[in-house]
Amino acid sequence: MDKNRIIVFDTTLRDGEQSPGCSMNTDEKIKIAFQLEKLGVDVIEAGFAAASPGDFDAVSQIAQSIKNSSICSLSRAIDNDIKQSGLAVQAAKLKRIHTFIATSPIHMKYKLKMNEAEVIKRAVHAVQYARTFVDDVEFSLEDAGRSDMSFMKEVMDAVIEAGASTINLPDTVGYRLPNELGAMVKELVAYANSRAIISVHNHNDLGLATANTLECVLNGARQIEVTLNGLGERAGNSALEEAVMAIKTRQDIFKGLYTGINTVEIYPSSRLIATITGVEPQQNKAIVGKNAFSHESGIHQDGMLKNKETYEIMRPEDVGVFKESTLILGKHSGRAAFRDKINNLGFDTVTDTELNAAFDRFKILADKKKEITDDDIRMLITDESLNQDQTYELIDLQISDCTNGFPMAAISIKHNGDILKDANIGSGTMDAIFKTIDRLTGFSGKLEDYKVTSVSEGKDALAKVITRVSFDEKSPSIVGHGLSIDTMLATAKAYLGAVNSYVSQKERLKPKNTHQI
Repeated sequence: MDKNRIIVFDTTLRDGEQSPGCSMNTDEKIKIAFQLEKLGVDVIEAGFAAASPGDFDAVSQIAQSIKNSSICSLSRAIDNDIKQSGLAVQAAKLKRIHTFIATSPIHMKYKLKMNEAEVIKRAVHAVQYARTFVDDVEFSLEDAGRSDMSFMKEVMDAVIEAGASTINLPDTVGYRLPNELGAMVKELVAYANSRAIISVHNHNDLGLATANTLECVLNGARQIEVTLNGLGERAGNSALEEAVMAIKTRQDIFKGLYTGINTVEIYPSSRLIATITGVEPQQNKAIVGKNAFSHESGIHQDGMLKNKETYEIMRPEDVGVFKESTLILGKHSGRAAFRDKINNLGFDTVTDTELNAAFDRFKILADKKKEITDDDIRMLITDESLNQDQTYELIDLQISDCTNGFPMAAISIKHNGDILKDANIGSGTMDAIFKTIDRLTGFSGKLEDYKVTSVSEGKDALAKVITRVSFDEKSPSIVGHGLSIDTMLATAKAYLGAVNSYVSQKERLKPKNTHQI
């Protein structure tokens, strides 16, 4: 193994999805997994296979699809968890099981109600059982940040002997300071010697996740567990983009250390995650925030005009933030120019079906919008790829006011080749749209969140609408996406998109085998 290479373990699809409101369906997870592979992530933690049939299905589908990244499933130190993980990753070219048990006194006493000997016994059995499914087993000492050093060494000895090749030391509650974690990692790296790779997984409860991760790297950790946009439980995790770019930018400190991340894919990856989850990075978020490479102060602007290095330590293009290209698209542009544009924007894996559908939408947009921006094109392509599975297709929407003052929505949708039409009144325009779609589809959704943002500038800007809808108490809320110059039309598309996603998941998860739990 190259001792200078830092393994990037991305847990956006597992820990990131545990962020409130960030649940994703299987198709969305597969799209993200392909982008993570393109980004150059070494290990993709695709989910917690034993958590639900949906999680098992997502991990399994990703395992069948991804070739260049190792596919990992998390499991507690419980036989059924490990079995489900093993079955889910079975088809992967490169596969890993990540199992864990808590080792801190507070967790062992109050959560596990186990003594140290019982914890070691459970940990050893978990690793041995996981090795019957895969050769690559990672073991985590949950709440390592608050665990006793001597006990951690005992656990490490036992699980390495049992077959674990990676030992992860999570600061599960984001409690430790960089110097504390650095000292802990340094001692345990020396103790493990070359018997196992030491990994770190840091939470951001005190805003120190990335600082902690970098300090651990400087002290010998050779795997970092991170998420795009810093998503994750509570305050989130160490952000992939921050940790990777810090290592790359500060080579005077991280002498010779490097990752395999293709950094120009960082911004496109961030945008895909934000679009799918509906959770935008804060504007001043490092690396991927809207203002990350903006300069408003007159002093800063003057310096930038003279020499960009006065106020920029990274080039925007290094992380995939490019200026508008010189090829201007309009209503007279052809398919070849459109294809060239999306290739230049990084969408080189778009299928012919997605291309043709996006091109048709582009021509319609060009008739209505004076200037088509790169952001418009990015959103057209992304929206098309997220809305391929349309059980119900929106054909027409008309909005009017009834004589009693209540708004009315008349909607036509296509289902199984038939055109269905209905109309309904509501207490507001959105309410009328949702009620009409509910009647047409037979599904009654509860709107939990609604966001509308402008894709670009101007009065004719595209509106991007994201709805989060719950259809039953047993399933997580479903995200729907809609895009149009007309905000209400985008709203109808987004709500119907949530319906389509819900139907798709129900069909996919009908019992077919014994892997359901």
